[in-house]
Amino acid sequence: MSAELILYNGHFHTLDKHNPIASAVAIENGKFVAVGETEEVMRLRDSATKLVDLAGHTVIPGLNDSHMHLIRGGLNYNLELRWEGVPSLADALTMLKEQALRTPSPQWVRVVGGWTEFQFAEKRMPTLEEINTAAPDTPVFILHLYDRALLNRAALRAVGYTKDTPNPPGGEIQRDKHGNPTGMLVAKPNAMILYSTLAKGPTLPLEQQINSTRQFMRELNRLGVTSVIDAGGGFQNYPEDYQIVDQLAKESQLTVRIAYNLFTQRKGQELDDFQKWKDMVTPGQGDDYYRHNGAGEMLVFSAADFEDFLEPRPELAAGMEDELEKVVRHLVANRWPFRLHATYDESISRMLDVFEKVNRDIPFAGLHWMFDHAETISQRNIDRVSALGGGIAIQHRMAFQGEYFAERYGREAAKDTPPINRMLASGVPVGAGTDATRVASYNPWTSLYWLVSGRTVGGMTLYDQAGVLPRETALELWTAGSAWFSNEQGKKGRIKVGQLADLAALSSDFFSVDEDSIKSIESVLTVVGGKIVYGASTFASFGPPPLPVLPDWSPVNTVPGHWKPVLQKQTSLPHQCAGACGVHAHAHDVARRSSVPVSSNTGFWGALGCSCFAF
Repeated sequence: MSAELILYNGHFHTLDKHNPIASAVAIENGKFVAVGETEEVMRLRDSATKLVDLAGHTVIPGLNDSHMHLIRGGLNYNLELRWEGVPSLADALTMLKEQALRTPSPQWVRVVGGWTEFQFAEKRMPTLEEINTAAPDTPVFILHLYDRALLNRAALRAVGYTKDTPNPPGGEIQRDKHGNPTGMLVAKPNAMILYSTLAKGPTLPLEQQINSTRQFMRELNRLGVTSVIDAGGGFQNYPEDYQIVDQLAKESQLTVRIAYNLFTQRKGQELDDFQKWKDMVTPGQGDDYYRHNGAGEMLVFSAADFEDFLEPRPELAAGMEDELEKVVRHLVANRWPFRLHATYDESISRMLDVFEKVNRDIPFAGLHWMFDHAETISQRNIDRVSALGGGIAIQHRMAFQGEYFAERYGREAAKDTPPINRMLASGVPVGAGTDATRVASYNPWTSLYWLVSGRTVGGMTLYDQAGVLPRETALELWTAGSAWFSNEQGKKGRIKVGQLADLAALSSDFFSVDEDSIKSIESVLTVVGGKIVYGASTFASFGPPPLPVLPDWSPVNTVPGHWKPVLQKQTSLPHQCAGACGVHAHAHDVARRSSVPVSSNTGFWGALGCSCFAF
């Protein structure tokens, strides 16, 4: 036997307890055929084998996001400006202004997910006045978590909101004293007003949606992601909105494996949707790159408990149980795996009542089903999930909303939200993910930082030592743990002979760097099915070249991925203040030469960072 690809001189963390560390792997026909010492693996070399010297880099199994919205997010990726990791509101507003100048009419500037005001040095959100000043003419839509959206005056005109526009159920259009919309949309607590407004924006033409989806997959590859489970999503109709990913799959252009769930879109007609889909597709249909995964995360609209921690916990409708039971009976009878969005323990109790009732008549009998999120699930309900053979997919929503949760429910309650260690101790399958793209970041390293440090992206400590995870455990949730949620346990998630050859060589050693540095980790070489799909730095020549971004005004061309500080040294900085900024008092030369943090050219307290430089 010979190998198509051998990677050697690496430090492989295999997550295989029988062979935990290796220095080389051999890959043939998309699977690992040897994992061990370099001398042993090199025996599979022949004249056609591609060899890659990893130069001592740490290597992990490919990361698998057990809950994200890649298919919908890919259609819009090239349209969105990203504020993830941006250290100050001043920087964010500068980015907004510059993008508004580049964006042609009638397109919008959209900031959708991956940020929180707690990451900013100012510890506040932008004001509507600041947004209108930064972008007076180009429509701007900024989504803040699950609770509100900020629109400038141009965006209000574009969507047609006036003093005569009524508030939708569960949402509020805030108004001034004359009754005119201010630009602030509030979920109370239903986020539909936010998402329906976002859906009014212009879309990309077909060719650019293809490019956008490929750019998003490349960005995930850059971060070491090789698989995702797509949880459907609002305004994501099947099969219409799956045409792009279907085409990419047929053309063998997927660089991320996708298992997709189907999400009902019609309130009151949910059962009709699933009955129709039963005759169109079956769970598992597809291949290792693109396959159907069952139902959810929305099963019935009445069972959606909105996770806006600025608002009181919503009480589910009285008729929820009857509606949910009809759908779950249909799914279990037809052996469709399913997942259900559930934030609060009170909601989970009622949902489990339904599941247990159905199970008495139609046994689940090993059918994979799961709750998504489950931030406040109790031990009693964890045990009930275990008894029914279910799993729990957790996401790093608390990394972005932990401050709000602690303010409403108290710091003590926040220490065990979600109770991951208790889930694991109870033997429940747990997979990690992001729930990207509309609220939290798609960056897995932000999630891994949260899991092992117990801190939010704003730096607040949520969990004590009993609530955080060892690094290897956190990584396992992101790899082998997530495989259970697509019925692929034992097939991927470990660097092990016979498993799918998905891996990532990292820019830094996840197991030894300080916790804050985890957030900056990237992949330098990503392999999916034995194919190198991404290479950076000294490995760039091994991977495919980057695609040109379409359209050319896309924010992705200027702000790719997570914010990074300017590395080049600047020796002369112009004075641009219109008045005293209140931080430097115009003594910027003194600030530059100072040895204290104000000398930084990239941080908020530095010479470029104060709010007087926003415009």
